[in-house]
Amino acid sequence: MPGALARPADPATLSRYAGLYAGVGGEPFPIPAVDLSQIDPQFLRRAVVYPTSEPPGTIVIDPASRFLYLVQDGGQAIRYGVGVGREGFGWSGIANVREKREWPDWYPPKEMIQRQPELRRQLTELQSGIGMSGGPRNPLGARALYLWQGNKDTLFRIHGTVEPWTIGSSVSSGCIRMINQDVIDLYNHTPTGTKVVVLSSSESEELGLLMGRQRGGGGDVGDICPAACQTCLITCAATCVLSKVPIACFANCTVSSSCFGKSVAPSHTAHA
Repeated sequence: MPGALARPADPATLSRYAGLYAGVGGEPFPIPAVDLSQIDPQFLRRAVVYPTSEPPGTIVIDPASRFLYLVQDGGQAIRYGVGVGREGFGWSGIANVREKREWPDWYPPKEMIQRQPELRRQLTELQSGIGMSGGPRNPLGARALYLWQGNKDTLFRIHGTVEPWTIGSSVSSGCIRMINQDVIDLYNHTPTGTKVVVLSSSESEELGLLMGRQRGGGGDVGDICPAACQTCLITCAATCVLSKVPIACFANCTVSSSCFGKSVAPSHTAHA
């Protein structure tokens, strides 16, 4: 069942996103409209300022902050909220999308079946082993992307969910789960071979400072910074993070203090 929201959606937000998360037709199985009142609005799909040196089309996953970014041109990205399971925290690094599947079958690991023996009643013998066929009750949802490093399967997956209210939270199993409407959107914009960067906890902390939000917070640079400061972020910030240069590099930006004075931890504010 859904829990209490950190930032309940207001009526204007619900109206703005209603079309984006409406029911989806033309699929082998029904995809119902999402009850947006169950999801913290910061985890709904949106365009954000996103300073990075990664080329457009790259996927960057920030498990610690429960966000997935699809890099766009011009220092922007499409940001999706995600839920992160045990396996989602178990690996970080660089991989590529090797396979994409619509309504994928699910093959739970033996360890999960041992922990939850009641799962056996839902599983059958499939082509690749004991599992559950794709469908409206399958925990992988409507789409799945499978990440590999060369010829090695990382066992890291990006997939849909039948529990959209868990987006933005830690969950007991799985990797990176998305609202079905969001994973379909990502799937449609992601060819096989796409580069995927999964951030470590320390990299997430650095990104959080740069993006003007604290761990678990919801502020975007666009929410709290003036337009001039956003331009400064786009032109300078990627070099800052990737080369581990302190935030002091923003000292040359005449408006950066108006942003970082509000959003960066006190130990860094003096450099802005």
